[in-house]
Amino acid sequence: MSPLIGAALVLAVPGWHTGGLRKIALGSSCVTLLLTLLLWISFDFSLLRPQFTLFSAQPWLDVTLAIDGLSLLFMILTAFTLPVCLLLGWRVSHVKEYCLAFLILEFLMFAVFCSFDVFVFYVFFEGVLIPMFLIIGIWGSRPRRIRAAYQFFLFTLFGSLIMLLGILLLFLQTGSLDYSFLTTSPFSEKRQTLLWLLFFTSFAVKVPMVPVHIWLPEAHVEAPTAGSVILAGILLKLGAYGFLRFSIPLFPKASLAFSPLVYTLCFMAIIYAALTTLRQTDLKKIIAYSSIGHMNVAIVGLFSFDLISMAGSVILLLGHGIVSPALFISIGVLYDRFKTRLCRYYSGMALSMPLFSTMLFVFTLANLSLPSTVNFVGEFLVFQGTFDQNPFAAAVIATSLVSVGAYALLVCARATFGVPKPAVSRMCDLSRREFFICLPFITATIVLGVCPGVVYSTAVPSVMCLINIYS
Repeated sequence: MSPLIGAALVLAVPGWHTGGLRKIALGSSCVTLLLTLLLWISFDFSLLRPQFTLFSAQPWLDVTLAIDGLSLLFMILTAFTLPVCLLLGWRVSHVKEYCLAFLILEFLMFAVFCSFDVFVFYVFFEGVLIPMFLIIGIWGSRPRRIRAAYQFFLFTLFGSLIMLLGILLLFLQTGSLDYSFLTTSPFSEKRQTLLWLLFFTSFAVKVPMVPVHIWLPEAHVEAPTAGSVILAGILLKLGAYGFLRFSIPLFPKASLAFSPLVYTLCFMAIIYAALTTLRQTDLKKIIAYSSIGHMNVAIVGLFSFDLISMAGSVILLLGHGIVSPALFISIGVLYDRFKTRLCRYYSGMALSMPLFSTMLFVFTLANLSLPSTVNFVGEFLVFQGTFDQNPFAAAVIATSLVSVGAYALLVCARATFGVPKPAVSRMCDLSRREFFICLPFITATIVLGVCPGVVYSTAVPSVMCLINIYS
């Protein structure tokens, strides 16, 4: 409830009092982060069931909200990202509306991760689209932002409406949409196939998977830096979370039957992202297409039905939620100074911006999954578990993924080294605010890469529960 309380306080403050609005929103998001960490400290990892359950059974309302290890990890990631988004928008116009949009978005994402009722999950899953649509459409950087906002909204809405048909079919068959009840309800193979396809359409758009991915690069390019951060850090995880929470445990036979299709689509997405990245000149698009590759690797791990690969997918999703937003923040720093994101205008930044160049280089190596970074741990576990189940798929996907990160490394090297451009040589390094925005990301990238057991021990009990349901 902390984000809602913060939103109510922001609503009560006059719009001209921009300093107070920023401080209230930032304070609310920091309190939310602190409370989320307290939940993690008080969480009992020995219990293989959801905790902190809130159940309401009224004639007009039937809601089950609870937290398990998966919910907790994604809630921490959300709470970690929101203060950064507010700091990135410290000088935007329409401050009151900006703060409200992000605080409401934080509440909706918390509700998505805590929902153990399929219809309630769907309501919040769709509700996320509204504030994100406004963030892209109002605070985007170029006139094409309106087109990008509608493209994002319509693509994801269309996929979710198809899932709504599956939810109605579930209710007609079982008479309930409670998650614990549905996990014990038998479905015929034909019914599982139909339901799996209906849910798959919605989650595949959110990931995104080929061929329903075309909204992502456009949304990233036209969104403000904070919009790209929340989109890459949290919103892309909703589709993978849906697969892990609903598709695999509720429809296990269909999930197993369609796993070759998922492997094929993920392989196509990774190859497509690699080849398309080679043709890009916009720095944001390069990061956006590399995101497609990493997200599809995580989906491969989920559909390997192996404890190691599924836990690795969770770690990779969290790692992507740290590294990819950090890269978008870095591109935002450059855009604030030069008002362009084209690669050819950057060269020799290591001389005039050494601190920024160092951080950009570290984040690029993390995106390449260098050992001792969090992405390496996730991808290693994914490929280890997938290799046990399907060696050919693991080998092909691992080989194709290299080119995406390699091109990003090449672009980073060209921008950082070489003869400085005249405009670059006159630019100052990171400001204090920008440094403290980047510092948590670089710390989390290295700490979780060196000590991944913190995340692994949180994710494994919940993944074991899902595997038991699947079995």
